[in-house]
Amino acid sequence: MTAAVEPYRERPARIAGADLWTREAEGGEYRILPDGCMDLLLMDDDLIVAGPDSHAWTGTAPRGTRYAGIRFAPGAAPAFLGVPARELLNQRVPLAALWSPNRSRRLLDRIRSAPDSAAALDLEVAKLVEEPLDRLIPHVLRSVRGGLLRGTSGVSRLAGTVGLSERQLHRRCLEAFGYGPKMLDRVLWMNVALDHARTGLSLADVAVLTGYADQAHFTRDVKALTGLPPKILLG
Repeated sequence: MTAAVEPYRERPARIAGADLWTREAEGGEYRILPDGCMDLLLMDDDLIVAGPDSHAWTGTAPRGTRYAGIRFAPGAAPAFLGVPARELLNQRVPLAALWSPNRSRRLLDRIRSAPDSAAALDLEVAKLVEEPLDRLIPHVLRSVRGGLLRGTSGVSRLAGTVGLSERQLHRRCLEAFGYGPKMLDRVLWMNVALDHARTGLSLADVAVLTGYADQAHFTRDVKALTGLPPKILLG
């Protein structure tokens, strides 16, 4: 979950591939861009799970509201939560709705009683992560980030590399990421493209560099996923 408007601070978390972030709201509306990740947030004195987004999430917060969160790498949170990612797509739900109230309350109490709640969130979540990541997840991520799905028949080729049918691959991706492989590709590559655009490259050059058909294709995809064209989003 990447904050696109309001500033935040982040550093690597204790969990491999995850980030620990904190943010103090400046007030007003904020926009969170889809990035394939899921978060566990300490927000309003409660623990909230932010599922994967297929479009930008917008909300408001009073000035001074403080947040801390663990941003899990794409595909990593479902094993920790015990819930398939597809059930949390575009959702924000209390952790107590997914775990037993007692279990979630014990975790919250340990975090709130610590002098540094963000550091405590990082430590306590790391203690609870036990299951190794499904081998399919890093393979899919490497394939998508390597551009395998940028061309035609990409899903078929990816399915073949793991010995699954396209339907089986789609189901496994829904469980891990909340979306099928093509949507995961769109989300991850949009973020790569926006990162390039933030360096000052022209949108036409960004489109060529990141595998879009042209600047218009890049603009349409960004607007579909974020609600804003890139010039306004990055302005």
